[in-house]
Amino acid sequence: MRGVREVVVIVFLAICSMANAIKPCPRATVVRDEVSYCLSWRMSVEANNMAGWRTVPMQCLPYIQGYMIGGQYDRDMAFIADQILSYVKGIVLSDDGMDAWILDVDDTCISNLFYYKGKRFGCDPYDPKGFKAWALKGGCPAISAVLGLFDKLVESGFKVILLTGRDEETLGQVTVDNLHNQGFIGYERLILRRAEHKGQGAIQYKSGIRKQLVEEGYRIWGNVGDQWSDLQGDYKGNRAFKLPNPMYFVP
Repeated sequence: MRGVREVVVIVFLAICSMANAIKPCPRATVVRDEVSYCLSWRMSVEANNMAGWRTVPMQCLPYIQGYMIGGQYDRDMAFIADQILSYVKGIVLSDDGMDAWILDVDDTCISNLFYYKGKRFGCDPYDPKGFKAWALKGGCPAISAVLGLFDKLVESGFKVILLTGRDEETLGQVTVDNLHNQGFIGYERLILRRAEHKGQGAIQYKSGIRKQLVEEGYRIWGNVGDQWSDLQGDYKGNRAFKLPNPMYFVP
């Protein structure tokens, strides 16, 4: 019996020694650290704590790609749309037809995800010529959660105004057609940049447009966009809702 006990003790000590010798795979630790960093980076972007950033960090390409096409982005959009609709249900509209709602267009109503996939989900610098060529194709698909929100807003009696930084002269008609083909039908008006807006940043441009709308008598109940510059500035409306977009930043 003594010999058996000694063998059991030796085996137990050997197992403990092997367990202590096993260490986490260095590569696994690196991957976990990168995912943690990229999650923090994206959250800082969405909270507007990294204003002025130009590109997605290269080490975050797998993470951003996974977020955008792996289902979480779609779930986030649907969740926010539900929150907006909860707010909408509490609004009592007037009978003068001046209750307005503002929606941005790019990556709010229609998606440029296919384009940015070719730009490594924002790891490549912004390419204005390349984006214009993409937009001229008129093939941007609707973002389903926002299309559903749009339909509910129109049905509820809001005057939905689409406000975009796209150039009216070069992209006006193709944008109208793209929106129509994707089901955005029944909005009050689509406002694009004109010559008089040349040189204005997004905040100045959109603030100016909202000011004009308020002066026309519209009451802006809500404002939705994927960029903070869609929502900042003057005449922001009663509530603003930021949609996720970790691929690019518009100042």
